[in-house]
Amino acid sequence: MKQNASDKLIEKIIKTKNPIVVGLDPDIKKIPLCYKIDVRSSSNKFEQVSEMIYNYNKDIIDSICDIAPAVKPQMAFYEKYGSQGVIAFERTVMYAKAKGLIVVEDAKRNDIGNTAQAYADGHLGKVEMLDGSFISSFDVDFLTVSPYLGSESLMPFMNECVINGKGIFVLVKTSNPSSGEIQDVVSSNGKSISENIADNIFSNAKKCIGEKGYSSIGAVVGATYPEDAIKLRKIMPSSIFLVPGYGAQGACVKDIMPCFNPDGLGAIVNSSRGILYSYLSNGFDVYCSKQEYLSSVVNETLKMQKEIYSELKTIFPNIVY
Repeated sequence: MKQNASDKLIEKIIKTKNPIVVGLDPDIKKIPLCYKIDVRSSSNKFEQVSEMIYNYNKDIIDSICDIAPAVKPQMAFYEKYGSQGVIAFERTVMYAKAKGLIVVEDAKRNDIGNTAQAYADGHLGKVEMLDGSFISSFDVDFLTVSPYLGSESLMPFMNECVINGKGIFVLVKTSNPSSGEIQDVVSSNGKSISENIADNIFSNAKKCIGEKGYSSIGAVVGATYPEDAIKLRKIMPSSIFLVPGYGAQGACVKDIMPCFNPDGLGAIVNSSRGILYSYLSNGFDVYCSKQEYLSSVVNETLKMQKEIYSELKTIFPNIVY
């Protein structure tokens, strides 16, 4: 059986004893000033921002690569700076992978037909060059995708999971307060929209089950709705859940436990603001040094790891790591 993206992620989770993905959402207003002045000389303001973002991400990656399994750059924070922002994203992905981290691209892509295939090719697969060769473009490990154009829109991404050993996280039940306006609507078969999406994921997940027993076709399930997570875990037993909403959005450690399986696997919990900008509530301000800032990042990552791992061992005595 060929190792896939879920296997690689699980190996990192077991090695670090840490089911956390650190979100890389660079917000200039909140980044310490030491990073804003430490950039190469350039008259192009977008190049300055691009360089700053990459240097900032690089330091975070260096600080957490041995204690966390994955990072999750949110594409919106890069695309808003145009081509230079995308360059910073590409450099970040390459560096994170070189440091052994799993990279989850949070871009929520989708469309239909050739457009969906183009997204799948660019983010997970390979794209054709002028000489007829095919080369990986963004080459991330996982990509978040939207399911709201139907199953035909998901198939190109699911196929890349099978062909190239990549992974996806399909939006099922998100953590935002208004998600229920659409996701909780009950359809003609008596199931909610989120449950119908989960059924589709379950029917396709078996196409790419890895060595560890988990599929590379996963789901986004928010920590802020633990009762929904209980139902969705039963529907999708072999899918890994990407779990937003922990910490800054109000969910606590007990809220995320329904997202896991009894082996202690099956979920990876995201924290972006809670880790990146914890320094602002930990005795530092924007005038702090890089060393002070990065110590806060590490401490907050380890604090979150301890909270989650301790609760997992309490709830699931047969945890495998």
